[in-house]
Amino acid sequence: QEQQEQLDKLIGIRTELIEALKKEFDGTDLSVKVDEKTGSIALDSSILFDSGQFALKASGEELLQKFLPKYIGVLTDKQFNDYISEIIIEGHTDTQGDYLYNLELSQKRALSVATFCLDEKVLSTAKITKLRKIVTANGKSFSNPILDKDGKEDQNASRRVEFLFRLKDDEMINDISDILNN
Repeated sequence: QEQQEQLDKLIGIRTELIEALKKEFDGTDLSVKVDEKTGSIALDSSILFDSGQFALKASGEELLQKFLPKYIGVLTDKQFNDYISEIIIEGHTDTQGDYLYNLELSQKRALSVATFCLDEKVLSTAKITKLRKIVTANGKSFSNPILDKDGKEDQNASRRVEFLFRLKDDEMINDISDILNN
């Protein structure tokens, strides 16, 4: 009973957070889609970077300057702040080329975005201080391509940078889910 109550509360927090993110980006000129299940947000790599490059383009900086205050604002809101353990910035590539080359490129792209996130021209010093404790940047190469309805890779969609969050109690949710499913 107690485990079920904890699970319900934590699932409720995730649901509320996803709804808050959707509400924050609805009606903006940002073409941002919040994943209904995970809350992840993928940004189009072609806006952020030139092909094969990891330095942010002007259009990428402009997008991030609009996106980051809204995204970080929701995650650090007093309603959710205590539940966030990690903000993950993931770089992804398409399946063209060498895996290791793409791994390095995706890592450098994620790091470029993370570096921009921690710039005081974009966010307040107080938010940056908090973010330094919870932001990570990961390169995924082409380990998670986006597939079209026919099961073929959508190369444009596969090239992306994703923002994800992890709740402090995600591990506990997984453990409880395993217990309840057994």
